[in-house]
Amino acid sequence: MSRWRFAWWSRTACRIAQPPGTSGETIASSSPSPRSRTGWKRGEKRAADRITTDYLDDALSDFSGYIAADELYDGPYCVLSIVDNHRFKRLIYEVLDHNPTEEDITAFFGRFRNVLTARGLTLQGITTDGSPLYPTPIAQMFGSVAHQVCQFHVIAEINKAVLKAVAKTRRQLKATLPRLGRGRPSAARRRLAARKKRIERKITDLFDHRHLFVQRHLTPAERKTLYRITRGHPALRVLRQIVDETYRLFDRRSRTDTALTKLVKLRQRVRRFKTLAQTLKKIFSPTLEKALTFLDDSLLPATSNAVERGNRRHRKMQKTIYRVRTGPHIRQRIAVDMLRDAQAQGRLLTTRTLHYARDG
Repeated sequence: MSRWRFAWWSRTACRIAQPPGTSGETIASSSPSPRSRTGWKRGEKRAADRITTDYLDDALSDFSGYIAADELYDGPYCVLSIVDNHRFKRLIYEVLDHNPTEEDITAFFGRFRNVLTARGLTLQGITTDGSPLYPTPIAQMFGSVAHQVCQFHVIAEINKAVLKAVAKTRRQLKATLPRLGRGRPSAARRRLAARKKRIERKITDLFDHRHLFVQRHLTPAERKTLYRITRGHPALRVLRQIVDETYRLFDRRSRTDTALTKLVKLRQRVRRFKTLAQTLKKIFSPTLEKALTFLDDSLLPATSNAVERGNRRHRKMQKTIYRVRTGPHIRQRIAVDMLRDAQAQGRLLTTRTLHYARDG
């Protein structure tokens, strides 16, 4: 049946079934059963209430003892989160309408400590980013618990400084480009043109292969390329050597004391080069020392990826759901997302069972 025939048939059937003197709205309102409300609401208020009761009991039933904490800024609001760093389960959260302070972090950690105490659980280690908001509240609420600064954040800051140094070298090379005057091509002008072409090729190579200065592992071919593009720039080669030594600090086969000894020697080497010392200020930061804590505890995660996953889910949600822009809506929506995340394993098992039964 074509589309226009189906539309004509539908209109005709409705006119035949409709009693004379009535309209479609009257028939709909006189229906004996109410309109279905399935799917109208997502149960956000009930989800926010469940987070502090049965959800928290289930999430802490297999608590690993290691957590990751982080803050997420969403316009005028800030979301504080704590996640099990081994089970990847979000435990508790709090939505603030201002930038967090040490008092807010202390109250948030105190609330989590009360939750652990009520269930007879202990905290073994905590992983955060390099924010200065966490050291004091952690010491006040959890005492001498192992505090690990996220390795990824520390290395990212160092790599950012390295890439800035490479960009500075490109700008310096660009400033040395010779200017070619007008007129007939002479031997001197041809030499200047060739020199300009070599400098432009060097600038292009440094830009196209800038990732080789921060990449962790290099193949022999990549090292050959790096040696070629740094010819005439010994400072860049030293910069790459320092990056290699920085990566060696985080080798799991060593201990924290050994890594700290290597760090002292690395800092002494960097101080010999005044320009590099200004560029690589992050190497002298105390957060780098805190990032080596995980070497003495094989169960302490080196990164806070567990809590960053929840932050990425929240940012993705905010891109598609534009009504979640107030504090209560953010709080309720995060609760719904946490409940869905908790039911993901059951949904996967149900889907596999149905597929297995369908295959016979």
